[in-house]
Amino acid sequence: MDTSEQQPESDVVRSGLKNPAAAARGVAAGTLMLEALALLLAIAPLSQVADLSGLGVAVLIALIIVAVVLCGSMRRSWSWHAGSALQVAVICAGLLHWSLAVIGVLFGAIWWYVLRVRRFVSIPVTPIELE
Repeated sequence: MDTSEQQPESDVVRSGLKNPAAAARGVAAGTLMLEALALLLAIAPLSQVADLSGLGVAVLIALIIVAVVLCGSMRRSWSWHAGSALQVAVICAGLLHWSLAVIGVLFGAIWWYVLRVRRFVSIPVTPIELE
């Protein structure tokens, strides 16, 4: 088949997504919202069990606010880098209590997967040749 011929419509690989970038942003925003919820739910037990100080609670609240703000700003190109920085910050919050490092590692792995999905769906679709 030479390049001047057009592929039939049935031979084109389709991802099923009308707007792949929006789908990736939605997955990222959902991940950040779940992380904010996990951090919010961690405040009460950590303040009881780990005797978390006022500074520790303030750090957690700041991380929650950053996660929620990033949820709403996923259309900006810088928000993907800020989301990665948030994962590092949550892992570093493990200095306050080890359970925060566990939350950071779990959501860091999920964030890495979201970045891979974003890269995968942004690859242009190429037609395949049937023999």
